[in-house]
Amino acid sequence: MVKKEKKFEEAMSELEQIVQQLERGDVPLDEAIAKFQEGMALSQYCNETLTKAEETVSKMIVVKED
Repeated sequence: MVKKEKKFEEAMSELEQIVQQLERGDVPLDEAIAKFQEGMALSQYCNETLTKAEETVSKMIVVKED
């Protein structure tokens, strides 16, 4: 699980590192599975963070237009 205190940029950086490690294909299977799970959690966290930011910006735009 991803700690909520983590900044978006940190989570994205960690996710990029995991993807690079898995793409190289030199990670043992057990470690690859663990990294994949961690990557999925980071991906979900980043997606949720972006969605919340998008909603906030949308609300700001609607308020400004009124």
